Amino acid sequence: MTRIRAAVLGSPIEHSLSPVLHRAAYRELGLDDWSYDRFEIDEAALPGFVAGLGPEWAGLSLTMPLKRAIIPLLDGVSDTAASVEAVNTVVLTQDGRRLGDNTDIPGIVAALHERGVEKVPSAAILGAGATASSALAALSRICTGEVTAYVRSSARADEMRQWGERLGVPVRTADWSGAAAALEAPLVVATTPAGATDELAAVVPAAPGTLFDVLYDPWPTALAAAWSQRGGNLLGGLDLLVHQAVLQVEQMTGRSPAPLDVMRRAGLAALSGAH
Repeated sequence: MTRIRAAVLGSPIEHSLSPVLHRAAYRELGLDDWSYDRFEIDEAALPGFVAGLGPEWAGLSLTMPLKRAIIPLLDGVSDTAASVEAVNTVVLTQDGRRLGDNTDIPGIVAALHERGVEKVPSAAILGAGATASSALAALSRICTGEVTAYVRSSARADEMRQWGERLGVPVRTADWSGAAAALEAPLVVATTPAGATDELAAVVPAAPGTLFDVLYDPWPTALAAAWSQRGGNLLGGLDLLVHQAVLQVEQMTGRSPAPLDVMRRAGLAALSGAH
């Protein structure tokens, strides 16, 4: 039996949940000849790795720091990925092409739709890193008004305004010192590293809206725990990870729909077993 291969690449990669999610999907779909691995690959090693892929390869998932570095190595990039200059999914076609996409953006939208968030009049983003641009692209699909980005530097503020212009989203930037005001927005997307929003846990409003905190380990964050205690609608990094992985599985295998619930349960089990 010829095995069909897929994998996640990045650095660091050892804590990635992608193998757990994809393997659970393969089992459920009866794809016994499919395998999904992880490889510690940095930007310097990426061209050599991609050049060495044989015909048994069907797809790649990319995490940091490879989402931009992969683009020059591809034969085509979707409009979604091009809009934020970031590829997290590569499909290797039978005729030898390498096609890049970004499933983080529709993954964010799908996760919000699952929780009943279809449209919002305004939104706030905490942070301005790589995930923030994908969040902004997702908000371009569901936010009918202004997005306020809370950032720590003027350079990051300039970047977020430029992304807003590129994506067609009105973006206002504000200094991180005023981030407590973000929590009043109907939708808050936290894209910051672990610990960065802990100080905001004490100022969660009495009737919060929706918080999408993209972290999944540690979980819950202090902000997420406080938000939940106040009765707010809460989404976490596993919601994003599962929804974007569903789209990856469908693209790589050609099988649809991918088993969302099975993949989510596998991710939850893996996270609970890690603690």
